[in-house]
Amino acid sequence: MSKGLNLTLKVWRQKNTLSKGEIVDYQLEDISRDMSFLEMLDVLNNRLEKEGKEPIAFDHDCREGICGACSLFINGQPHGPMKGTTACQLHMRSFEDGATIVVEPWRAKAFPVVKDLVTDRSAFDRIIQAGGYISVRTGNAPDANAIPINKKDSEMAMDAAACIGCGACVAACKNASAMLFVSAKFSHLSLLPQGKVEEKERVLSMVDAMEREGFGNCTNTGACEAECPKEISMDNIARLNRKWLSANSFADV
Repeated sequence: MSKGLNLTLKVWRQKNTLSKGEIVDYQLEDISRDMSFLEMLDVLNNRLEKEGKEPIAFDHDCREGICGACSLFINGQPHGPMKGTTACQLHMRSFEDGATIVVEPWRAKAFPVVKDLVTDRSAFDRIIQAGGYISVRTGNAPDANAIPINKKDSEMAMDAAACIGCGACVAACKNASAMLFVSAKFSHLSLLPQGKVEEKERVLSMVDAMEREGFGNCTNTGACEAECPKEISMDNIARLNRKWLSANSFADV
């Protein structure tokens, strides 16, 4: 049986949005290498509660890498060191015995800290509300093959739809840009026939909403794609830019 890990955890603690935060050190012993990162935090929180101390607040839901809630900066990387992996799917075997691990919340003006490691990512929800819909007729579901869809388009739409809205792209970007998120949500609708009707309105309204929320500009450094746990392609950003320019030209006519 392998020996557990002894770790030094440096965790960002912040009472609320208006208070000043600080890094607090914690020592952990005999942490199983098979634990997920969030399970390790659970162990620490159990200990803090037994000691009568405030547990560390962190966001999570599915713990299966599909909800995007586990938004943690781990040693300076969104979701930690493993490529294509969310924090809840990151296992402690990714760290060495005796390691020091720094855990922080997302750092972006549009994602204010609620408490400790929890940030308010409702800005993403408002962007989706601005354009994440299609016109549909109510009634029975149509036959699966009623609308022929080009295989390449369907695959690109599905790849874009893999975005879980975690915000890692924003956290990784030096400008806190949300372009990868917005372009993925735009692409997965607009690549399909059902989403063509609102395409021009969608791209204009979603980009406007993104700018209102205070996200920065994209400068194509590629950090968003490199740190995205679902490896969403920057090709979507190019598509968004093309459609935005086209929609603006159409609107000016």
